[in-house]
Amino acid sequence: MQTHQIKRNNPLKKSRQIARGGRRGKQAGRGGKGQTARAGAKLRPAMRDTIKKLPKLRGHGINRSHTVVHRDPKRFASVNLGQLNVFENGEVVNPTSLLAKGLVELRHGHLPKVKILAKGEITKKIKVENCTLSKTAEEKIKAL
Repeated sequence: MQTHQIKRNNPLKKSRQIARGGRRGKQAGRGGKGQTARAGAKLRPAMRDTIKKLPKLRGHGINRSHTVVHRDPKRFASVNLGQLNVFENGEVVNPTSLLAKGLVELRHGHLPKVKILAKGEITKKIKVENCTLSKTAEEKIKAL
């Protein structure tokens, strides 16, 4: 016996066209009536409607969190007076110099607003620019 002489035990099952002719009445094995019984594409995905209702995020690209900066105008980076002893006598203290000394960090790639608080003691005379001061901190700095 050779491979071309082998016969299958059961004949191939042929696919039948349904809903043609006299067999199977009413829905003829097609399930329900109406839209579901028709040929062609079936019901559209329900997710599509949800997606269409969502607003588009325009103008911010893929990484929206990196392009949109959530800056709170009332939120300051606080620095205590005791930390300012790293500066020399007569040196200027501003957000840039504080960043250079590692006392403040960038927020979303931008320099934060800085508020100097009165905690601790300062021993050196410094000049403060572009920083907000608490009343007590201002008094302590002017006293030197």
